[in-house]
Amino acid sequence: MKEIEIIDLTEEQSTALEDMLDEYDYSFIKFRLDGSVEIGICDNDQLIAGLSAVMTAFRILYVSTVFVKEEYRRKGYGSLLMREMEKRAKVLGANMIRLDTFDWQGKEFYEALGYQQVGHYTNEEDGFSEYFYLKRI
Repeated sequence: MKEIEIIDLTEEQSTALEDMLDEYDYSFIKFRLDGSVEIGICDNDQLIAGLSAVMTAFRILYVSTVFVKEEYRRKGYGSLLMREMEKRAKVLGANMIRLDTFDWQGKEFYEALGYQQVGHYTNEEDGFSEYFYLKRI
C-alpha cells in the first residue's frame, strides 16, 4: 500500500479539485445564479473608470474591481459606476453585494454609499489593513 503524500497539482487535478468542492457546496446552496457586471466609463474613447463584479453562491454579487483614474477621481464617476452596478445586480437576482478593499483604497467611499463593514484585519508586519463590506439591496 502506497503512503499518503503531498504533491504539486497538475492543472487537470486542480480543476478536478474545484469541481469536487463545487459539487459538495451545491448540496447546501439554495440559489445558483450566473452573471456578471462589467462596466466602464470612457472620455473621448479612453477608458477612465471601470467596475467588474460576478455572481457567487446564493444571491450575492461580489465586486472584485473598481477603479477610477486619479485625474478623474472625486467627480462622481465611482458613485455612478456603483449605482449602475447595484441596478444591474438586482436584475441578475442578487439581494446582497459584497466587496473588500485595502486601507489606501476606497474605505470611506464604500461607507458613504451605504456599505457596511463586516470585518477587517491588519497585517502589521507588511503595513496594511483589509476591510470587508456588505450591502443588502
